Amino acid sequence: MLIFTFFKQQTFYEDPRYILFIHMVINDGLMLTTTVLLFVLSYTVYRLNVSFCSLLILMAVFTTRNTPINLAGMAIERYIAVCKPLRYSQICTVRRTYTVIGGIWFVTVTPAIVDLFELLATEPLSFFYESLVCNSMNLFKKPIMQQKKLTFDVIYFSLVFLVLVFTYLKVLFAAKAVSTDVSAQKARNTILLHGLQLAMCMLSYVFPSIPFIHLHARFFTYLIVYILPRFLSPIIYGIRDQKFRKYLKMYLLIGRCRKKVQP
Repeated sequence: MLIFTFFKQQTFYEDPRYILFIHMVINDGLMLTTTVLLFVLSYTVYRLNVSFCSLLILMAVFTTRNTPINLAGMAIERYIAVCKPLRYSQICTVRRTYTVIGGIWFVTVTPAIVDLFELLATEPLSFFYESLVCNSMNLFKKPIMQQKKLTFDVIYFSLVFLVLVFTYLKVLFAAKAVSTDVSAQKARNTILLHGLQLAMCMLSYVFPSIPFIHLHARFFTYLIVYILPRFLSPIIYGIRDQKFRKYLKMYLLIGRCRKKVQP
């Protein structure tokens, strides 16, 4: 419904805030589809073909890593809107927003593609016809790959964390300076929620390394680590946002009226 609302209204195409938001919603949708498929296959088929597993793992890695960088971009957009309102229209243009989205994908795709080429160069061709338990640790099992992944993730999350802290403090000081500015207070709360999302996203890099014995514990962890953070996005920018809520209610009302008119 959020995506439908976005594509039905031209005003959302021209606002960098909503462009970044809908990109994150689509990205999270792809991530959930891929991880749910992996999760189901791990319990039904158990072992997957290496080539098919590689495609699923790469898509899961791309989309999982996209979310924190997208959060940082949205936090910067709110910082510019509150702290540099006179330059906002010059800095935050639609063209630059799409350039940022392209940069997000470049940063997340490049390391994983390098790992894939390294896997192709070091493993025999027969390896890709074999079957294994499909997870990144079994696929990219060489110690140097694991070390490189850990180093990238530490730097990556540290930079995103610093961006969120910087933008939050700047917006916080702006809100205190102008205590009546409601937009500054909303922006501060939004960035704080982004920080919560980031913390929950970081759990996905902790729990996969913990060997769960019971399937119920594994399923519960999957819900907390992967599903719950992605449900925060519609709440932060869908339900809380007045403009989005206005059009969402309008389309829901139109849908109900059409159902009543139909014989």
